[in-house]
Amino acid sequence: MKSLKNYFLLAFCLFSTATFAYQQNFNNAKTNLVKIYKSNPEQTTFYCGCEFSFDGKKGSVDFSKCGYTPRKNEARASRIEWEHVMPAENFGRHLQCWRDGGRKECKKDVTFNAMEGDLHNLQPAIGEVNGDRSNYRYSQFTKEFTQYGQCQSAVDFKERKFQPRDEIRGMIARAYFYMRDKYNINLSDSESKLMTAWNEMYPPEGWECDRNRQIERIQGNDNKFITEKCN
Repeated sequence: MKSLKNYFLLAFCLFSTATFAYQQNFNNAKTNLVKIYKSNPEQTTFYCGCEFSFDGKKGSVDFSKCGYTPRKNEARASRIEWEHVMPAENFGRHLQCWRDGGRKECKKDVTFNAMEGDLHNLQPAIGEVNGDRSNYRYSQFTKEFTQYGQCQSAVDFKERKFQPRDEIRGMIARAYFYMRDKYNINLSDSESKLMTAWNEMYPPEGWECDRNRQIERIQGNDNKFITEKCN
């Protein structure tokens, strides 16, 4: 009787684990990111370093403290969006669903949903900047930053390039390396060289290390490229 009782206890534990395991998708990612950033209200937007706050799940940006000036779309600029550091097209195009019908078709694909919802590749961004960045490649091309007021990031629409502020370049590199290894994503030679340089030039600071640990507790895995530099 005791062995039978132990069997049912084990079965219940396995069922519970399977039932309540974290489901990695974009909706769950956004829910957990709101919790992370509500618990760390001193953190700022990724590309422009602006303070932001949440009313429920809706994030809003305080322009007055960071000198941000909307380029074109003030309504979108006032809200927080969750930016894929490596754009969805970069990892989606490796899948058959993307070739069959782009992002819409990939919404039905389990692998794409996991990629799209990976917390290590998501950052809070001013909506307008998120939209302007689109799927442009990161680059270095200017010393003048006037498109968004005092925001130290810039976009070259003609050449389809985006230059991020210095403070986040290492974070970008480590997110790219993570996505490359985790999902077998190819990087071009120029991307690899740029990310390697940024990874060395801009090592992790306190928040990046702490965020990595918080994500590991939620999602179940760390970004080793952060962990190895934080220990």
